[in-house]
Amino acid sequence: MNIIQLILVAAGLMSVMVLVWTAFSGPSAAKESTRRLRAVRFRHSESTKDRVEAQMRKAIAARKPRVKSIAGSSSRMEALALRLHRTGMPWTITQYLYASLGLATFITIIFYLKSGALFLSLAVGMAVGAGLPHMVVNHFIKRRTNQFTVKFADAIELLVRGLRSGLPVTETLAVVAQEVPGPVGEEFKLVTERIKIGKTMEDALQETADRLAMPEFNFFCITLAIQRETGGNLAETLANLADVLRKRAQMKLKIRAMSSESKASAYIVGALPFIVFGMIWWINPGYIGDFFIDERLIVAGLGGMVWMGIGAFIMAKMVSFEI
Repeated sequence: MNIIQLILVAAGLMSVMVLVWTAFSGPSAAKESTRRLRAVRFRHSESTKDRVEAQMRKAIAARKPRVKSIAGSSSRMEALALRLHRTGMPWTITQYLYASLGLATFITIIFYLKSGALFLSLAVGMAVGAGLPHMVVNHFIKRRTNQFTVKFADAIELLVRGLRSGLPVTETLAVVAQEVPGPVGEEFKLVTERIKIGKTMEDALQETADRLAMPEFNFFCITLAIQRETGGNLAETLANLADVLRKRAQMKLKIRAMSSESKASAYIVGALPFIVFGMIWWINPGYIGDFFIDERLIVAGLGGMVWMGIGAFIMAKMVSFEI
């Protein structure tokens, strides 16, 4: 048994162990029951206190990374559909899957024609086909989120001016939907349409907050819920919220400017070995062609890629700051 077979056997055994552990190690029954009861209480309770508590939990949870369960989605397909909706593009799950499959097939064929290594070509094609569309979707989600954050403070100030002029809250929401361009206007238009078909303002805002999963919009919903419970000047409260959101955005820009040099260094250091390897292999395949044939070089190359990935991950965490 050569070293490649040993590696495959070890990887297979580890995969089986992970699958068995995943299948038999579920969440605690008592904790799951408590969580479901709490969710039912927050969903059907008429108390504003319960609604505020639910909003606070969602605002905190929005800052944590999510893998599958996004806004109550019960499957990966629902989570993927929600991610595609957050991009603001008219993409469907079928188009996404076809694009991933076509990209994986294309990369596999090109890599196989150049290297002649079938299994390595399949691995590279699957990695690119699964990773590149995911990165593209993340890019569009991040871009739309930034566009929403930039205009959201202006929308709140427009709400403040409408409230101070004597308009009710629902009318000011309609004004924001008409006057503010971009994602903010689109989301507030959906809110006003839900209100017109009979939903309460809290439920309409809550549905948008669940779909967006943005702390800024959760803060807005929390402010409205607290003001409805305690009373007071809503226009003044929203004006303070707009000021807080603007200062939060300024702090993000300052951190981005201060960490830009470190991020550029991390990108260069992480990508340079792969770029150099690809250029040499494309120009003179015979010089490093043994990396796809010799078992020892294959193991060494895989080990180097793993360590480079660990280093890139550490550098990314070092220059990533949460506000």
